[in-house]
Amino acid sequence: MDAFIVAFRIPNFLRRLFAEGGFSQAFIPILAEYKEQRDRAAVQALLDQTTASLGLTLFVTTIVGMIIAPVVVSVFALGWMYDADQQKFALAVEMLRITFPYLLCISLTGFAGGILNTYRQFAVPAFTPVILNVVMIASALWLAPGFPEEKRVVALAWGVFIAGFMQLLFQLPFLLKLGLLPVPRWRADIAAVRRIFKLLIPVLFAVSVTQINLLVDTLIASFLEASSISWLYYSDRMVEFPLGVFGIALATVILPGLSAHHSNAAQEDYVKTLDWALRWVFIVALPAAFGLALLSRPILTTMFRYREFSVYDVEMASFSLMAFAVGLPAFILIKILATAFFSRQDTATPVKIGVIAMLSNILLNLLLMGPLLHAGLALATSLSAYLNAGLLYYRLRQLEHYRPQPGWGGYSLKLGAALVLMAIMLLRFVPAPELWNDWGVLTRTWQLLLWVSAGAVVYWLVLLIAGIRLRELIAHP
Repeated sequence: MDAFIVAFRIPNFLRRLFAEGGFSQAFIPILAEYKEQRDRAAVQALLDQTTASLGLTLFVTTIVGMIIAPVVVSVFALGWMYDADQQKFALAVEMLRITFPYLLCISLTGFAGGILNTYRQFAVPAFTPVILNVVMIASALWLAPGFPEEKRVVALAWGVFIAGFMQLLFQLPFLLKLGLLPVPRWRADIAAVRRIFKLLIPVLFAVSVTQINLLVDTLIASFLEASSISWLYYSDRMVEFPLGVFGIALATVILPGLSAHHSNAAQEDYVKTLDWALRWVFIVALPAAFGLALLSRPILTTMFRYREFSVYDVEMASFSLMAFAVGLPAFILIKILATAFFSRQDTATPVKIGVIAMLSNILLNLLLMGPLLHAGLALATSLSAYLNAGLLYYRLRQLEHYRPQPGWGGYSLKLGAALVLMAIMLLRFVPAPELWNDWGVLTRTWQLLLWVSAGAVVYWLVLLIAGIRLRELIAHP
């Protein structure tokens, strides 16, 4: 599993750059500008030229990545180079060559999703990632038994490869229905594409700081106890759930709107939209972070404590999950605050701040890995995320791109009261970890659903009593 995580994390990292991360952040503001100010023919020319340029870039990157797979694995799992048994390294190289084409397909999928999102078609891009999960589950259940026992994990790599093509094909009919199916054409609108790629280079780094930090964590973890990479991965998956379901979704929804407000010089609407998004970050991210930290062992036990995943694995992964949970609000804030800059086609500011955050993460890794081992790597990532988010917010205020709207003081007090009461209830009543180990899968599942629901009910009930109405929060300014 360590080998698969490395083989999947590398193209997945590049996907974050080319797909919903960097490329979308550079592309959507310009597409929104064309949508507001140009005719349909100009928009189509932009899409055709962008498809040709992006497709060629991705194709070359994919071919090169497959050729130099051993070098790439050695960079991101350096510790394995010094193992007497090179089986894990060789397995990672083999799977990376299978998973790398995923980058090509999923990045074009992200490009297609950016078009749909700009035209307020959010449902299809939101559903598309489900295909990856379904295909990987199917590969584990039905494809893996056809492989030798020591190589059954390779079935997951093939699942990633297949899912990439399926996700791309899934979105094409919806682009056709919209009348904006891109056809690769050179020199259709070369000037606009140059603008996109000029914005893209710094954006790639700015939006990927958290992912770069996770790759640094993987590199350092390859020198730690065996399974450290897996413990970090499984705990990171739990944090990625609210981040993906809510954080990335919220950033995706507000980017076209912020870009349009900036293009139309509607500063007041811009500020109100950003303020609305920030209120949602705190009301959702904080209880999610508290819940992940307080229920770390029950969650990991219910999800993974079967067969090869031992009680010791649960304990080790819970340490890194708690450390990652600390940073969840910051991870989501970065998505929103960086989007505010990208919507104004300002890529320099997030890059400068991203460099500071990345260097701080490396320093914190070195300081914390000794006493806290793999959990120290997770905590370093969380702390550097807060530095990143704090500097982004400070710069937005300094440039007067954002000012908090009235009511934040009372809002914060109400959230604080709800969080405290939710935490007290969970700490007082959730059964001890030893009981979760003894229970079967059905008991674990309904118990976990019970306590997650109980925490949510207490939290929202306190907010309701305090006067916060969900109906008012949903209303977009």
